[in-house]
Amino acid sequence: MISKEDFAQKDRLIKGISAHGDIKISVVKTTDVVRTARKKHNLSLLNTVLLGRALTATMLMASELKGEERIQMRLEGKGPVGLLVAEANRVGEIRGYVQNPEVELNYSDDQTSLGDGLGVGVLSVRKTLYNEAEPRTSSIELVKGNVTDDVAYYMVQSEQVPSAVLLDVGLDDQGAITEAGGVLVQRMPDAPEGRIDEIQQKMLHFDPVSELLAGGYYIDDIMAKIMEPDPVKELDRQPVDFFCRCTRNRFISALAMLGPEDLQEISDEGQELVCHFCNEQYQVSKSEIKELLMQTKAKMN
Repeated sequence: MISKEDFAQKDRLIKGISAHGDIKISVVKTTDVVRTARKKHNLSLLNTVLLGRALTATMLMASELKGEERIQMRLEGKGPVGLLVAEANRVGEIRGYVQNPEVELNYSDDQTSLGDGLGVGVLSVRKTLYNEAEPRTSSIELVKGNVTDDVAYYMVQSEQVPSAVLLDVGLDDQGAITEAGGVLVQRMPDAPEGRIDEIQQKMLHFDPVSELLAGGYYIDDIMAKIMEPDPVKELDRQPVDFFCRCTRNRFISALAMLGPEDLQEISDEGQELVCHFCNEQYQVSKSEIKELLMQTKAKMN
């Protein structure tokens, strides 16, 4: 049974606004989210940090959405990681995966950097919004490949909102995740010139979010620390979790969309279907596939 202390420190996101209404801030703790992602996908240290940062970033960006609107971030590069996908919605459900989860870099080389995992590539963001028939998609070239700098650059180039971003996954000497979380600060339209620049400079010298969380700071404290000496008003807070809505029935429904030729091709044996996002495995029997084939042929008659 979870203790009151542990419950009070669960993964959550908090949103706030400065007393003058010129700066918005979101702070999220994603420690359990990243630990769950690592366990589900058997992530290397490299991918634990990269995917952990991406999961954290998508949740911070999703905090600006409504209801069950969602945002998906894809980072695809020529490095060994290949493709990295993270997705979150406004209600706090986060999920993601990496194309090559077990790859690692050669850290004995002094020239090696975290960004070498993705290398040269593209960051794409897709938003699925209410009242819009098609998702909005925008892309930029990766500037560093470390996720943090790429997301900050995306916010300025594509969202055209001056922003400051901190994304952090802390690891101890044994490679275990200590804490994970992030901060997104955005300038409001009426903010005085240079306001966000001051905060950006402050955050350059800010303690890592993981160290603050490990030191007893919670999301409220981190929000206040970044905004001090200005007071900040809390707007909202919510729990966040690694959560995937995949089900066996959804996978069978997807199989039912195949044409009779494709179903005929796989009808001689059962199928194991795996969800990319959460690595859950679903077994579909030979008889179920044959039943889908019969239903598909019946619809065509």
